[in-house]
Amino acid sequence: MKIIKISMLFLALSLMSFSAIAPVKSLVSETKVSTAESTIVWKAETIDVGQIPQGTPKAIVYEFKNTGKTAVVITQVQGSCGCTATDYTKEPIQPGKSAKVTATYNAANKGAFTKTVTVTTSAETTPKILTLKGTVI
Repeated sequence: MKIIKISMLFLALSLMSFSAIAPVKSLVSETKVSTAESTIVWKAETIDVGQIPQGTPKAIVYEFKNTGKTAVVITQVQGSCGCTATDYTKEPIQPGKSAKVTATYNAANKGAFTKTVTVTTSAETTPKILTLKGTVI
């Protein structure tokens, strides 16, 4: 009985040593090449609006420039809460051109606030997190 258990264990370990997973190295290098061609540079990633009056929405504009060699498309913009509406340039941003993302904060509640806007583009594999902060008086 002990020999059967040892044989089964050896067989299982032997089978686990074989892998059918394709090499990832070539996929990674292709991804780096395609994202390296398009680059965006943000004018500011954090904007402090200071004091704003309660009940008055505040629009914050984030600008960026496409410094790459191919067009960039903004694929998604998401505010961190329902109190922040967003808008953005819908057309492809050609090399050398600038575009903007607008976040409008609904200043309903008094006090300090810090909110984020997540921007996904065709130029970067990781979304960019933009921050807006201030105090509602």
